[in-house]
Amino acid sequence: MISRVLIGDAIALPATLLGRHPELRDASWRRGGLPPRIGGWFLGKRSVAGITLWRTVFLAPGAALDAELLLHELGHVRQFEASPWFPLRYIWASARRGYAGNRYEQDAQAFAEARLRATTLSTHA
Repeated sequence: MISRVLIGDAIALPATLLGRHPELRDASWRRGGLPPRIGGWFLGKRSVAGITLWRTVFLAPGAALDAELLLHELGHVRQFEASPWFPLRYIWASARRGYAGNRYEQDAQAFAEARLRATTLSTHA
């Protein structure tokens, strides 16, 4: 039970979502645990919808399995993979510019939007 409180529960994403966005298989997905709450504390909230630590994405208990959110978090997985210094750079960027001004947040959002556009274009082609 203590592990559930700390790291939540592993979840499987719906097949329809993975069919539209197979790149989501590149991460491990969990629901609950302390990481979303700790992320929220830094933003003055009870929780965040999602937070990424290396290849694992932790979703808040009530967060919807929304493609945009999941792709945004996958963008962070890729940032972690790109540099061993990413966690420190992310913290530094947040301290200097805040959450909204953090270039890593902006890059993750741009990644999500690009993937959503690509999917929309391919389904209409």
